[in-house]
Amino acid sequence: MKKSLLVVLASVMLLAMVLAGCSNGKNESTPPASESAKSSDNASAAKDGDKAAASDSSTPVSINVFAPQDPEMDLSTNWFTKLAEEKFNIKFNWQTTTFDSANASEKRKISLAGGDYPDLFLLIPWVDQFSQSELIKYGQQGVVLPLNELIDQYAPNLKAAIEKYPYYKAMVTAPDGNIYGIPQLIECYHCSYEAKMWLNTDWLKKLNLEMPTTTEEFKTVLQAFKTKDPNGNKKADEVPMSGSVNWNWSSPIPFLMNAFIYDDDQTYLLMNNDKVDFAPNQDGWKQGLTYIKSLYEEGLIDIGAFSQNADAYKALGDNAEAVILGAAPAMHTAVFVSDPSRLHADVYNPVPPLTGPGGKSYATYNYPSAPGGDFVLTNKASKEVQIASIKLLDYMFTIDGQIQSSFGKEGLDWRKPESGEKAVEEGAVPTLTKIPLQQGEAPRNSTWSSLGQYFQPKDFRDSWVQALDIYQATGYERRLQEATHLYDGKEPDQVFPHWALWIDPALTDEVAMLKTNIESYIDQNAVQFITGNLDIDKDWDSYVKGYDKLNLGRYLEIMQSAYDVFKKNS
Repeated sequence: MKKSLLVVLASVMLLAMVLAGCSNGKNESTPPASESAKSSDNASAAKDGDKAAASDSSTPVSINVFAPQDPEMDLSTNWFTKLAEEKFNIKFNWQTTTFDSANASEKRKISLAGGDYPDLFLLIPWVDQFSQSELIKYGQQGVVLPLNELIDQYAPNLKAAIEKYPYYKAMVTAPDGNIYGIPQLIECYHCSYEAKMWLNTDWLKKLNLEMPTTTEEFKTVLQAFKTKDPNGNKKADEVPMSGSVNWNWSSPIPFLMNAFIYDDDQTYLLMNNDKVDFAPNQDGWKQGLTYIKSLYEEGLIDIGAFSQNADAYKALGDNAEAVILGAAPAMHTAVFVSDPSRLHADVYNPVPPLTGPGGKSYATYNYPSAPGGDFVLTNKASKEVQIASIKLLDYMFTIDGQIQSSFGKEGLDWRKPESGEKAVEEGAVPTLTKIPLQQGEAPRNSTWSSLGQYFQPKDFRDSWVQALDIYQATGYERRLQEATHLYDGKEPDQVFPHWALWIDPALTDEVAMLKTNIESYIDQNAVQFITGNLDIDKDWDSYVKGYDKLNLGRYLEIMQSAYDVFKKNS
């Protein structure tokens, strides 16, 4: 059900870093083939910028920076920090916070409210970042500086990226035309199709069943999981399917609903020939709830799927006595299992999008970069600080700079691919191989990791080397890549691009209230219908009328206006 996109990114970046070399996410000085032309075009400008970046004075430019800091990192002594300081003749003065989102957000907001804020905010989207409404608010107050002229004069690589990636351009450009903050451009492929379903294929084999392709076949599989003792312990302890409410994309509803009507699990909005529409009051939504209710009534969905937290969900996947979990919705398997004998094994495999009785078969798509501001300059920054800061950012928008900032030092953190090594995407030219920490090795403190992930377009990420065995820890990202191919292209021809829209600042509070009330109503009623506390046939009309009281029409009107502006400018 509705979850924060930022938490999506948190789950993926943290787990993928540990398990798949995704540099906390979710290096090779030679850019991938698809990026080489752009890098060549901007190479001379970047080199000139590097020379000019060392200020005319021999005294380093002092920059006060607010940033989250990993507990295993010391930004003041970090290898990339020292590289950046030497390369751009700057000196960082760090004010750090933790990776705790609430704490980081509160600390940032207190600094702004009290006027004790830095020259530069360097943030991580899944920890805390400036929202679009905050960027406009502080931009109009003069606290946050527009970056347009700085980008035009000193950031050719950043400027090229803004022009090349349309969604990214929409994300950075405020309605008044200014760019008040720069978000990280992270085109994590497996993050783009989050609402996956993973099935215990060990059990399928034992029961001589095929991978299901339709909703009825899926129900048949779950029935067999429940009644035929697939774990072989002679106990009725199997949980055919479960999920969680506070771990992204681990509700069973989006994956199952997509066999009846498209569910983006973010806004619940649809697009129909450029007209914004709403899914949860339509007949397809009713059909989807009816199907999910039928699974619940037969005991095929664990009640915990609609109430338990992430730890309880993972406890099912890690159950020590026996494997008891049959089907699990999640972006990737590490969400619901951590036992290496199950995580890095041919146990749970992806179910392709199911086809419903009406022939519908969708996959949820969301652009994986989070809108908002991660690089934000304030009016405390002198002109010298502004120029040095934007040049540093521009360096991180080169392949070389991105590798150094988010992967680290060549020979220590990454190396050039060896003969026979393959990129994670079939046909991509491999560019780098991550060197994992050895058992007992101390943290290297050589990369900014998630703090420096500013330029990771899909073709760059596709070029990272992964082991060919997808059931090894070093092949985990390849496993996710291959799983995502099953979902890619199954979204509708048009999806509501919420990540690219800006809301009129005058309407921010109104939209926030409407959105919260409508989405709470969706979530609460969905569970009530599924568990039988509401009767789908008798109570449906009353449920639909309830949206009138929540002013759904006004909400759709505002979303349509925001979409129209996006469409006009794209």
